[in-house]
Amino acid sequence: MLHQFFGGVHPAEHKDLTEHKATAPLAEAPAQVVIPMSMHVGAPCKPVVAVGDEVKVGQLIGETAGLGAPIHASVSGKVVAVEPRIHGGGGMMMSVVIENDFQDTPDPSIQRRANVEALTGAEIIEIVKNAGITGMGGAGFPTHVKLSGAVGKVDTLILNGAECEPYITSDHRLMLERGDAVIGGARLMAKAVGLKEATIGIELNKPDAIEHLKTLVGSAGDVHIEGLKTRYPQGAEKQLIQMCTGRQVPPGKLPADVKCCVCNVATAAAVYDAVMEGKPLTQRGVTLTGGALAEPMNVMAPVGTPVSHLIKLAGGFKTDPDRVLYGGPMMGNPIFNLDVPMMKSTNCILCMTTEEAADQDPAQTCIRCGKCVEACPMHLTPLFMRMNTNKRRWSEVEALRVMDCIECGSCNYICPARLPLVQSFRTAKFEIRELAAKEKAAREAKEAAKA
Repeated sequence: MLHQFFGGVHPAEHKDLTEHKATAPLAEAPAQVVIPMSMHVGAPCKPVVAVGDEVKVGQLIGETAGLGAPIHASVSGKVVAVEPRIHGGGGMMMSVVIENDFQDTPDPSIQRRANVEALTGAEIIEIVKNAGITGMGGAGFPTHVKLSGAVGKVDTLILNGAECEPYITSDHRLMLERGDAVIGGARLMAKAVGLKEATIGIELNKPDAIEHLKTLVGSAGDVHIEGLKTRYPQGAEKQLIQMCTGRQVPPGKLPADVKCCVCNVATAAAVYDAVMEGKPLTQRGVTLTGGALAEPMNVMAPVGTPVSHLIKLAGGFKTDPDRVLYGGPMMGNPIFNLDVPMMKSTNCILCMTTEEAADQDPAQTCIRCGKCVEACPMHLTPLFMRMNTNKRRWSEVEALRVMDCIECGSCNYICPARLPLVQSFRTAKFEIRELAAKEKAAREAKEAAKA
């Protein structure tokens, strides 16, 4: 039985630009890839290669230190730099730059695995860890950490195939073109966390994907395909859990607290490739789209491919873009330099025209209409949160649960005054974390002085 989640909006989908275009390999591989040592939640990786080293596809080039996921070469060739480079998240990040030899020589460690059925759940999780798999829906959380934390604590595994963000179709095409890997990955992940079943939630605007996956599952019945009423932000894990199970994740809690584990369908396919084929995560499907782009398409690209190269392969700009984003128009992050690389979590490069952006009017005064409250899927009060943020009343903003904001952009979308609500909440979160860090440091200094 399907349920409902609170709030949400219905933005124009704009998926028609690419939803019927098959994912294609790059017509021209990049001459260089720039692979950041941070493409995940957690500490950056430490480079384990040096300038002049020859590397192969799938070779380890960055190892973790604490929370994180290892990083592998996405092309074969020569390491020409190990240095800070501009990063998609802003600022500079230590990166490994590889000059492509265009041979795609695989690392000898990549071997098809025999007797997969005999693998234990712990062994599957270890394979996922060594393959460097992270959440591929955009969050970038290390998948092995999520799976290991779910063992013995969850009774439901949900895969997110909703792809509710406008414009993006990479997951849709994945489910159509590699449905066997999605289903296979779902089964492997279920085994890893000690379950015998999994659920895949897909919005009803993808009927072909729903029917295709149901056909692949057949009579096995161990993977349930649920069609979900189309509504944004359906793909947010707390909303997806509520939709599929009726359970609500309490404020400040995680999905595991309501016995659920949520992963993306692209993550499931990466798990399948790692376990079955021995392949680490070195490439992914990306939607190149938007009205400013000459030839919108879906491509399979090596991690570290410069955004400028992807745009070139999509025919370049047919008109000057108003903005270029990693991701969709609701939660995407702006790209200020097209030389930045695509990362493990990059599912879309969106090039929007001024007309598509449609938020050029200067922000007006809040009229207290309450539409942002009605739209917020987290039961928050955005108008009061922003009012206190503007007055720098951080304790009041924290009491209004700004840290529970998932930054989905529903309030921005629905606001008639075009107020930059989400942007102000990001500022508030940063300030609250900074204050907490300073208070912690002061306490520790005081305790050290007493000792």
